[in-house]
Amino acid sequence: MTVGNNTVLIAEDDVDIASALSRGLLGDDYRPVVCHDAASALDVVANKPVGAAIVDMMLGNDRGTDLVRRLRADGMEGPILILSALSGVEDRTEGLEAGADDYIAKPFEYGELLTRLRVQENRRARSGPRPLLGRLIYDDSLRSVTNGTRTVALTEREADLLKFLASNANALSSRGDIYDTLWADAEGSSENVVDVYIGYLRRKLSPLDDFGVALRTVRGRGFILAEL
Repeated sequence: MTVGNNTVLIAEDDVDIASALSRGLLGDDYRPVVCHDAASALDVVANKPVGAAIVDMMLGNDRGTDLVRRLRADGMEGPILILSALSGVEDRTEGLEAGADDYIAKPFEYGELLTRLRVQENRRARSGPRPLLGRLIYDDSLRSVTNGTRTVALTEREADLLKFLASNANALSSRGDIYDTLWADAEGSSENVVDVYIGYLRRKLSPLDDFGVALRTVRGRGFILAEL
């Protein structure tokens, strides 16, 4: 059973994969729209509401992550899944940083892709704005934070990090605990990725006092998200 808008954009330059995905989604009550390049995909989204997108990492001469960024910049709020033959940590990080909700390596099983799509749909359907800390209001359905006057969109990993820090508000969250909770399944990564994402949050939410919080680094130990 689909959730909300059942139109799914498939941006995939491999005709066979695109056709197989389209047939599968049709059989599961979705309305797939197939495009083989980024320009066609953007035209589709500009002319009809799209509930979700499945984007190939490499679209001929186009890069899937550039398309994902454009979709988010143009206001697409539904789930975006990236498909890719590239499965390195850097590739997955690039895809998620661009605004994708999930990253699926090729070759893949259709059943797994469908499950991941529905997980993201259900997450949006059951979530809504809720206070985190200070003036931070988090909306799972949009994956964004607001203070009532300013709204900032987050990637999935940034949102997970912010929620983790908020759940341990005013207390030290060690780098190791954060890494084990959020990156334990990321092969080839190290605890340094925590510092990278802390930096992303600081830049996106700057100035943090607009949200009534401070994000402090305790050298050699970890981080504290504190209410002002």
